[in-house]
Amino acid sequence: MGISIWQILIIAVVVVLLFGRGKISELMGDVAKGIKSFKKGMAEDDTAETPKTIDHQSADTASTAKSEDQSKAS
Repeated sequence: MGISIWQILIIAVVVVLLFGRGKISELMGDVAKGIKSFKKGMAEDDTAETPKTIDHQSADTASTAKSEDQSKAS
């Protein structure tokens, strides 16, 4: 038991009557705009510069480096 051509036509007529021809094309246009903006956003993410990293030093290493810098300055 498959779907016949008549059943497809009846469903199509009901959809057109419910939504109207203008609303369906308007809806499809909005979907297309959404897809385009999504693709544009994804392309911008790929071209964004890589995040900068901050070198982290432990407290012991930082204090040792600071005291070495102070002794060199003296």
